[in-house]
Amino acid sequence: MTILQDEKLLFTPAIPHSDALRTIFAFPNQYSVGITSLGYQIVWATLALRSDIQVSRLFTDFQESLPRYPELVGFSFSWELDYVNILSLLESLEIPCHSHQRQDRQAIIFGGGPVLTANPEPFAAFFDVILLGDGENLIADFINAYQEVRNADRPTKLRHLSQVPGVYVPSLYTVNYDSPEGEITAILPIDNNVPAFVSKQTYRSNTLSASTVVTKQAAWENIYMVEVVRSCPEMCRFCLASYLTLPFRTASLESLIPAIEKGLKVTDRLGLLGASVSQHPEFETLLDYLFQPKFEGVRLSIASVRTNTVTEKLARILSQRDTKSITIAVESGSDRLREIINKKLANDEIIQAAINAKAGGLKGIKLYGMVGIPGEETEDIAATVEMLIALKKAASGLRISFGCSTFVPKSHTPFQWFGVNKMAEKRLKYLEKQLGKQGIEFRPESYNWSVIQALLSRGDRRLTSLLELTRGYGDSLGSYKRAFKELKGQIPPLDYYVHQQWRLEQVLPWSHLHGPLSSNVLVKHLEDSQTKR
Repeated sequence: MTILQDEKLLFTPAIPHSDALRTIFAFPNQYSVGITSLGYQIVWATLALRSDIQVSRLFTDFQESLPRYPELVGFSFSWELDYVNILSLLESLEIPCHSHQRQDRQAIIFGGGPVLTANPEPFAAFFDVILLGDGENLIADFINAYQEVRNADRPTKLRHLSQVPGVYVPSLYTVNYDSPEGEITAILPIDNNVPAFVSKQTYRSNTLSASTVVTKQAAWENIYMVEVVRSCPEMCRFCLASYLTLPFRTASLESLIPAIEKGLKVTDRLGLLGASVSQHPEFETLLDYLFQPKFEGVRLSIASVRTNTVTEKLARILSQRDTKSITIAVESGSDRLREIINKKLANDEIIQAAINAKAGGLKGIKLYGMVGIPGEETEDIAATVEMLIALKKAASGLRISFGCSTFVPKSHTPFQWFGVNKMAEKRLKYLEKQLGKQGIEFRPESYNWSVIQALLSRGDRRLTSLLELTRGYGDSLGSYKRAFKELKGQIPPLDYYVHQQWRLEQVLPWSHLHGPLSSNVLVKHLEDSQTKR
């Protein structure tokens, strides 16, 4: 069967009228990855439900029939290193990679998704338009505004689109630096008719997203995804998923249950999504609903849950719905460090969660932690080892996995001013050695990848030339260092972006792009964390 024959649509696409906007909506990775993205599914369906749009999908390994002369080409951008595929797909469409090189007759290139909403500046040169925030209403506002100037010249289109809340047109802003290798001094609109600031748009509703297509060719085969919560009320001070997506929103059961029943008509695999699913105020009621005999054959998956909500009941329901393990983020075994990051959690709760998981019939527990957190000391790493040893003893026979990443500063969070701790790599190796002695599975994330991630997380427009160089070299840290060497004197060094602690008064690359909380509020949260040290 073909890819399209495998798809089970949960919506009915509109029939485009004869003058519909010729649109390509791309995901810069393989089909199996892109079609598993709930965000991509939702925006694609939003476009396909409009009769004034003829939309074709494009992936790196699959495409629908594409228009010869598209008017709009959009990208859903979820992973930083996929920028390489964006450039390759633009070239395959014979569209210049740089916005300033595009002519009137060529498509407007727009993008959205978590990477661009967090910090679009390293990639700004490649896009005409960037949509900041939740797509539910924003994509419609963008399309409606484009229709109003569809037949205008390119500059008129871009200026008109820049007036839409949440629509950012990078070419209409200039960035000034105190030197080629120095700090940003100002980010300014090119004239008074362009908004000085662009604010991320927030979708406010108690009806959240659910899959619009189910297919066995997805990375999560035949899964139907339902978003239970959006954002997270915990507000750990390093966490982009919490701060950038505020406020915390929950789907009503009146919307969730019909959505679940709709999906389970076409598949027996259900995924409940959200940064803190078990903190839904009616989570227990939802569990009881899913534990009905009619759902006995359903395979249930739940994203990371809050530790103190891992009850024996939850574990029992999951184990009887074909789930083998549960995932919780603990960050550290140090009480002091958890206070610094605002992780409201005690070691006793972590150990009890493991005991409950085992008692409920689960076979394993996956814990996620972090090294290099601002304020971290070597004794905090030792405390993590001690906590895991205690957990193993308390829940003997439960398979324990500890995944660990390196702290990476993220925009719009209280820790955005910190750099990556150079000691993090040694601390990962220490954990690997100590946990190996105890027979605890350790899954470290690459320190080198964390360095690249930090570079892109805190990057500015000067990285454009570096990204184009590394595209040819590969995505290793060595490739980036080689590119920095070639561009020495033209851009700041790697250390400036990755390891340096930035001043609170500094103009940040995203200072003109406003998230849910102001810089002053983020500083207050940062100062509060420093009282815990």
